[in-house]
Amino acid sequence: MTLTVATTPIPGQKPGTSGLRKKTRVFMAPHFLENFVQSIFDVVGARGEDGRGKTFVLGGDGRYFNDRAAQVILRMAAANGAARVIVGQGALLSTPAASHLIRLNRTDGGLIMSASHNPGGPDEDFGLKFNMPNGGPAPESVTEAIHRRSAELREYRIVEAPDVDLSRIGRQDLGGMVVDVVDPVADYAALMEDLFDFGAIRALFAGGFRMRMDSMCAVTGPYAREILENRLGAAPGTVVNATPLPDFGGMHPDPNPTWAHALMEEMFGPDAPDFGAASDGDGDRNMVVGRGVYVSPSDSLAVLAANAHLAPGYAAGLRGVARSMPTSMAADRVAQRLGIAAYETPTGWKFFGNLLDDGRATLCGEESFGTGSDHVREKDGLWAVLLWLNILAVRRESVAAILAAHFAEFGRNYYSRHDFEAIESARADAMFAALRAALPGLAGRRIEGLEIGAADDFAYEDPVDGSVSQHQGVRILFTDGARAVFRLSGTGTEGATLRLYVERFAPGPEGLDLDPQAALAPVIRAAHELARIEAFTGRTVPDVVT
Repeated sequence: MTLTVATTPIPGQKPGTSGLRKKTRVFMAPHFLENFVQSIFDVVGARGEDGRGKTFVLGGDGRYFNDRAAQVILRMAAANGAARVIVGQGALLSTPAASHLIRLNRTDGGLIMSASHNPGGPDEDFGLKFNMPNGGPAPESVTEAIHRRSAELREYRIVEAPDVDLSRIGRQDLGGMVVDVVDPVADYAALMEDLFDFGAIRALFAGGFRMRMDSMCAVTGPYAREILENRLGAAPGTVVNATPLPDFGGMHPDPNPTWAHALMEEMFGPDAPDFGAASDGDGDRNMVVGRGVYVSPSDSLAVLAANAHLAPGYAAGLRGVARSMPTSMAADRVAQRLGIAAYETPTGWKFFGNLLDDGRATLCGEESFGTGSDHVREKDGLWAVLLWLNILAVRRESVAAILAAHFAEFGRNYYSRHDFEAIESARADAMFAALRAALPGLAGRRIEGLEIGAADDFAYEDPVDGSVSQHQGVRILFTDGARAVFRLSGTGTEGATLRLYVERFAPGPEGLDLDPQAALAPVIRAAHELARIEAFTGRTVPDVVT
């Protein structure tokens, strides 16, 4: 039986392209989840213009409330007239695997339950987003429409029925709607076998190559075990923290040197494996570490672009490389050498999606540990790890040797991101207002021995659809090629996070092996002085350095 339940508008729940993220207890409050889900179905439609029901993909990263939310979404999909939902067993799907299922099955989109790299648990974070039929996140026009609808909604529709058994693979019926529970790993693993030389990687492991993969008690554990240990022959136990847990085992599932500290300690220890990697809550981010050497996400993108042709899926070469504006310009140098296009976009995977859909770019990446290609329309952590393994298997060199050779050929873009978390929003906004007001007078100013060549608030005109995105980050460009970039991040649920990105280029051959923080020290000091970070926020030291 379908119920129509009265509800009240829920103001202030504005989703971005990463979906709606709130504290888990907010989502668990009466009618909150239902209001947002109904708003999604009202905007995207559960039936097509011909009146027939649509097909959707559903899954999540296994965080607290994932299982209950899945049952609500399924019953609401049935009540709204959907014909079929493909759901991962146990309501689990990594974000890239969900994107692949949407594309593989040519569905009408998908609902992904995740708050990405944010902590999970009853007192932590939960999220929900809608992905379009191309497999990518909904554009702003759709998320804005969902927000408007949620603020006016008066009722929602839901089927009254027992829970669907999501532990059992196979087809079930829910109020006349087909629910297909599928293996969350199988189709994704098959795609990886098409892209990479699994034979060469198997031979690498058979020759004694050792690896550590930290899945951080998050969703990629089952994927990594199946692919790395079962299909590629990595030693049992290669994948640690491999069971997805509702609270991620108390871990912060964000793969960076701060939160993946156990992996970092092992990789810099006396018996370090040859290669290390970590992934985040929903599987779309990655960190790569060699024995005794950390690979920054910006350098990783550049190395992958320079060597992608070694993998079968990219043997024909790349059409272009795209990076978010705050990401270092290292990939641009590779693109120039390869004679392909290089794109600088605002932060947000949707901007890459347009370039990928239009065939302008093949690889893309963000400094926030997200890398991907045109195989899906999301960043993909395990994909990046497998591409690294393919490169290592072909080149038969260490991570450190590959990095050193890359820097010798292309020069080195020293780069770091400093995060100042949970700043009072009013203070952060005041700092940015003052910084933006000062931009017109900064060119020509000298500070900490550096001369400012230009300063702006980055704007982007999409070459595919012509849309313009303003106020995407303040850039300070120094005459020697150094940069300082300031952004406020919206991925948290408390206060504001100030992200400061600093970069300086060393052409080589000297100066390629400095400590990054030491190499960047003048740029860091200049950035603090220009933005008056301490005066506005009371902070002098970042919470996270990557």
